[in-house]
Amino acid sequence: MVRPIAGAGTDEQAWREWAAPARWSVLDLAGPARTAPPLVVAPHPDDEVLGVGGLIAMLAGGAEIAVVTDGEASHPGSTVYRPAELAAIRRAETVTACGLLGVVPAAVEHLGHPDGGIDETALTDTLTARLAPGRWCVTTWRGDGHPDHESVGRAAEVACRRTGATLLEFPVWTWHWAEPDDPEVPWHRARRIDLTDAARAAKRNAIDAFRSQILPLGPASADAAILPPHVLARFARPYETVFVP
Repeated sequence: MVRPIAGAGTDEQAWREWAAPARWSVLDLAGPARTAPPLVVAPHPDDEVLGVGGLIAMLAGGAEIAVVTDGEASHPGSTVYRPAELAAIRRAETVTACGLLGVVPAAVEHLGHPDGGIDETALTDTLTARLAPGRWCVTTWRGDGHPDHESVGRAAEVACRRTGATLLEFPVWTWHWAEPDDPEVPWHRARRIDLTDAARAAKRNAIDAFRSQILPLGPASADAAILPPHVLARFARPYETVFVP
């Protein structure tokens, strides 16, 4: 369900004080699903780092990244960059950020779908061709509230059913609109990924690489930061969250 992403959202302190994550099972990173490199599918440049940057770092380069759009619509009406210029910036930021997580440029693929106009059928076919039984497909949750996040999640779910791959979904904007114990979120499917200190540091550095998103592009309101400090605080936790099938 698409939801308005407005205002400050749920304060990070409320999530920090929530006791439930301590009771979640920890995701097994050494199981049989790791026989092939996980495929991390990001709707926009930076979603892969925000959601599972720590996981990617702990895989020590053993992941492939598919970025569905170039994020050119992050600042509609920008007074500084045209969409094509912003797309080029965000592509470069992605390669830099993923490199900080140990992923080589050759393992980062840009699929080139329009930001805000993903062809879900075509994406499903693309992912189907890349997946295999037991391979992890790690992407945004189908209920995350952002239309592109949900579209990519649905495409991945279908591709996983077709191929026997294992779908792991991560929330991004859920932390904004939901609240602890929110009945609309499948917490019963949640698994915790406990991050090492090194992984947390790598994730922090990778997020910092997305300067077009964490800093204003210019003084106009249309050029405001998409990821201000109160949003980034949600991705500085000592753990990450995924939903398992």
